[in-house]
Amino acid sequence: MSFTGKYELQSQENFVPFMKAVGLPDEMIEKGKDIKSISEIVQNGKKFTVTVTTGTKVLTNEFTLGEEAELETLTGEKVKSVVRMEGDNKLVADLKGLRSVTELQGDTIINHDHKLTFWFGISKKI
Repeated sequence: MSFTGKYELQSQENFVPFMKAVGLPDEMIEKGKDIKSISEIVQNGKKFTVTVTTGTKVLTNEFTLGEEAELETLTGEKVKSVVRMEGDNKLVADLKGLRSVTELQGDTIINHDHKLTFWFGISKKI
């Protein structure tokens, strides 16, 4: 199953408490809470490029499944992590106390991020 595509955030739960838990400043949380982010995923075999655009902020991470990569977090910090595939439709990464799960279900991406609290987002392919 290929993750390649462009996805627009349709809904999210627990945004503010989760963003506070990961250390985002209140000003950035306020600006970002109502913006519908666009995620573009390019998969070439085990190599991925993930670009998330939220308003004017663009965050791009590249990684190869099963290999250590330097990934940028929402706070701009760069951390080393290994992204792995569970089954054929789930990407899992552990980033400095944060577990990020990206699950592909048809034309929908479901994100579950956990750090003391959780964030849940659903994005549809556009």
